[in-house]
Amino acid sequence: MASDHQLLSQTATQILIPLCTAIGIAFSLLQWRIVSRVKVSPPTTNNRNGYNNLLINEEEEEEDGIDEDSILLKCAEIQTAISEGATSFLFTEYKYAGVFMMAFAILIFLFLGSVKGFSTKTQTCTYDGQKMCKPALATAIFSTVSFLLGAVTSLLSGFLGMKIATYANARTTLEARKGVGKAFIVAFRSGAVMGFLLAANGLLVLYITINLFKLYYGDDWEGLFEAITGYGLGGSSMALFGRVGGGIYTKAADVGADLVGKVERNIPEDDPRNPAVIADNVGDNVGDIAGMGSDLFGSYAESSCAALVVASISSFGINHDFTAMCYPLLISSVGIVVCLITTLFATDFIEIKAVKEIEPALKNQLIISTVLMTLGIALVSFIALPSSFTIFNFGSQKVVKNWQLFLCVAVGLWAGLIIGFVTEYYTSNAYSPVQDVADSCRTGAATNVIFGLALGYKSVIIPIFAIAVSIFVSFSFAAMYGIAMAALGMLSTISTGLAIDAYGPISDNAGGIAEMAGMSYKIRERTDALDAAGNTTAAIGKGFAIGSAALVSLALFGAFVSRASITVVDVLTPKVFIGLIVGAMLPYWFSAMTMKSVGSAALKMVEEVRRQFNTIPGLIEGTAKPDYATCVKISTDASIKEMIPPGALVMLTPLIVGTFFGVETLSGLLAGALVSGVQVAISASNTGGAWDNAKKYIEAGASIHARSLGPKGSDSHKAAVIGDTIGDPLKDTSGPSINILIKLMAVESLVFAPFFATHGGLLFKIFR
Repeated sequence: MASDHQLLSQTATQILIPLCTAIGIAFSLLQWRIVSRVKVSPPTTNNRNGYNNLLINEEEEEEDGIDEDSILLKCAEIQTAISEGATSFLFTEYKYAGVFMMAFAILIFLFLGSVKGFSTKTQTCTYDGQKMCKPALATAIFSTVSFLLGAVTSLLSGFLGMKIATYANARTTLEARKGVGKAFIVAFRSGAVMGFLLAANGLLVLYITINLFKLYYGDDWEGLFEAITGYGLGGSSMALFGRVGGGIYTKAADVGADLVGKVERNIPEDDPRNPAVIADNVGDNVGDIAGMGSDLFGSYAESSCAALVVASISSFGINHDFTAMCYPLLISSVGIVVCLITTLFATDFIEIKAVKEIEPALKNQLIISTVLMTLGIALVSFIALPSSFTIFNFGSQKVVKNWQLFLCVAVGLWAGLIIGFVTEYYTSNAYSPVQDVADSCRTGAATNVIFGLALGYKSVIIPIFAIAVSIFVSFSFAAMYGIAMAALGMLSTISTGLAIDAYGPISDNAGGIAEMAGMSYKIRERTDALDAAGNTTAAIGKGFAIGSAALVSLALFGAFVSRASITVVDVLTPKVFIGLIVGAMLPYWFSAMTMKSVGSAALKMVEEVRRQFNTIPGLIEGTAKPDYATCVKISTDASIKEMIPPGALVMLTPLIVGTFFGVETLSGLLAGALVSGVQVAISASNTGGAWDNAKKYIEAGASIHARSLGPKGSDSHKAAVIGDTIGDPLKDTSGPSINILIKLMAVESLVFAPFFATHGGLLFKIFR
């Protein structure tokens, strides 16, 4: 029992959480207002001179000799094409996702309703036989509702992110004419819009849902928070389609554009003569932004759900202590405020003047947010928690002190920072690992591939130790609740993490627009510098997503095991071991599907791009326009068709295993998928990121070593492009999708746990 009450009252909690989300949404709208001040349409007034001085440095105008208005019009035209392509693709994707969503919602209702034969009578509680709880049918209905809410919020997160990114890309290009610092701020502010909107929306919808469900459930918190788990399932199932569909789209276009454009025809990246160039830029927005947004929202929703489920059967839930129960939500609320302060450091307190200041500024974002968040966690832990309480630990209650829970969250937060920095070390071209990979291009593509693969495998070591330490510490202090809170700690600075992450694709698009609009070499150089920093930060973002996915799925696994009333998972029983070995195979099967999809879609793209170069007269000379729409259509059709089998694999596996083989085999399956998935995901992401930056290192030629590897078009550069092309599906399709596979199977098992515990294991029942 709690020994004393905390400082924060229930009323204060109910005000604080919505207040923080309101601040987050207001801040993101403010950033959006500032970004929208950069105009993309030419001015209609006669005040030409004042306008020109504002946008272009004097000496550059002479050097360019390009008509100002035509550049603005071109930028606006390209931006519209990218935005329309991305919107139409997402609508198509969401149509399919919507059909799936409705079908799966019906499945949830039927499976969970059938646990007690659709009866409307109250039942004895799962964890406390003395009390009566709401009927299983209620859990079925409310789980279905929360699943739909999570799914819609997830789709919305991705869609809003894409809209903001396509709004900001041309504005970043235009600002690059004033200098690299100005362009950086526009790209970063736009990333912040997405980060804060997503974090605040996810938290607000979850909080409102809990309060509405409470009207029905009343004191039955165990049933209430069991129904809330559907929210995490909805979030992640949509993220799976966003990540896989978007990933296939972007990489089919990217690989096709690179192979024909750069390797065969020797034209620069993002050259307007390349038919796949619009599809490639659309891809950055639907894969890296929309997919990424849904993915991190899913992680965030699931870690909150895992923590709430375990808390509802601990002293917080038993004593109906609302403030302590909302501890996970309070951590996220404080996170929004902390990230807001952190963002000001990049946009207002410190001005960026030179290219070399970009990467440190982004790294400082991570450090500042982590340090401030540690203080924030300490504050919340001491005002929102009783000084001592009990946490459910596989059948028994474990006494925990509030400072121990503070350490659980903090260890997750700092493990995230370590994973971020290790990822940066292995994927940034400022350090030796990527420079070694670039150097290996001297002897051709084969050595480049060997070095890149080795780098990826090696980069797994430290992140795994970081995850292992945080699991050990948090479990020792607060059992499974501790692990769920460590995952939330890692995700508590999600607004900053997303801002840094969205910054990458926005700068990448800005570079593409500069090239297509025919801007000067200087501007392209600036956008390239922004983009190279963005590549590294994207890798850091993926590192965070994978690390948090590992902790989240372990926490969900713990909640599943508790819900299915398993006290021990014995690896030596054949039931569990077959689950373990099959589970470890799933990430490979899944990767095989996604890689092959990218390969076959890229094949079609390469053939189409070649066909246009060969049959459209004057295309290579630049006198005729390519047919962009056909390439966009190839990418769209391929990704919609190819995202269904991997999605089905992930969604159906837990259902089939749980129903036919039972909860023991399913728990083995989840453990196996978690253990092998994390390694595959980290190595794939980092290998791809390193190859990409090795290519950029050679292209930029910023050091004597880089210049010795030759200009663009040299043999070393071509070898680097091949490496980069192989790495594309690794880092943007299969790598980041695997973390959704791990989380999704765990959260799905948790939602269906009542059904599996009652009716699961049909095969073993038949063959007894």
